Amino acid sequence: MKHGILASMERRTELGEFLRTRRARLRPEDVGLPDYGSRRRVPGLRREELAHLAGVSAGYYTRLEQGQSPNASDAVLNAIAAVLRLDEAERIHLHSLARHQQRAPRRPRPERLRAGIRLVIDAFGDTPAVALGRSCDILAWNRTAHVLLAGHLPYEAPEQPRMRPNVARLVFLDPHTRELYPDWRGKARDTVADLRITAARRPDDPELTELIGELTLKSPEFAALWAAHPVHTCVTHYTRDFQHPVVGALTLNNEIMDLSADEGQRLAVFTATPDSPSAAALQLLADLSAEQPTLRREHSALDECR
Repeated sequence: MKHGILASMERRTELGEFLRTRRARLRPEDVGLPDYGSRRRVPGLRREELAHLAGVSAGYYTRLEQGQSPNASDAVLNAIAAVLRLDEAERIHLHSLARHQQRAPRRPRPERLRAGIRLVIDAFGDTPAVALGRSCDILAWNRTAHVLLAGHLPYEAPEQPRMRPNVARLVFLDPHTRELYPDWRGKARDTVADLRITAARRPDDPELTELIGELTLKSPEFAALWAAHPVHTCVTHYTRDFQHPVVGALTLNNEIMDLSADEGQRLAVFTATPDSPSAAALQLLADLSAEQPTLRREHSALDECR
């Protein structure tokens, strides 16, 4: 019972924080209201101004932002989204946060990787492939993905739940991973935005809640990004630069596929343009991974962070 009450409070807080961050980024003149130059106690739109433009009472909107109106209609939520100029991903996120207030908390099932997915990952051979869990845990990787992303960690780590690497934890707490991405800030923003979407969909997941709490305490950069409440549609394909400590610079395409039969799990595959310097570097990395399967340092920098 206590868990359910706490989870409900957290969902209300998430909704209020999201709405406040979106109000704060708008000025009265942005939405056609006069700006009389008076001193404003809060940045952006006031609650009363937003309520007026959305066609609801100020009291109703205040209760919604405080998580006390769990039965807001789609029409009301869409009107608020229009005033706040939310993009499609943010609008969906708003509906998700509002709807989760109405649901009874449920504990997620223990996460397992199907044996068939493990075989698929191995079948990619020299092409890096990774299975990601619902909270960004790395559930499995092949040897090339291991040495590409985290060769300083034990190859066997994903097989043991208590040792599983976590993408968000690596990005914010592991110096090796910070050096791996030339555009680390872009990677960090994408990681937090992905966690925001996941947290809205799985507000009662204790492992996800623990991860967010840990990162907030240990990483001021994560805490600042989390407070800004970034949200965007989960990117299913992109190109990212890497600066690998062994083979140097690579530019790789990343395809991310949902595993529809496995709730919240995804498969990520990295490829290089054929006959490019990145393709040569990736092949060299694959060859090295075959010769030295673990390519690990004497100890893991991530272990020191924990």
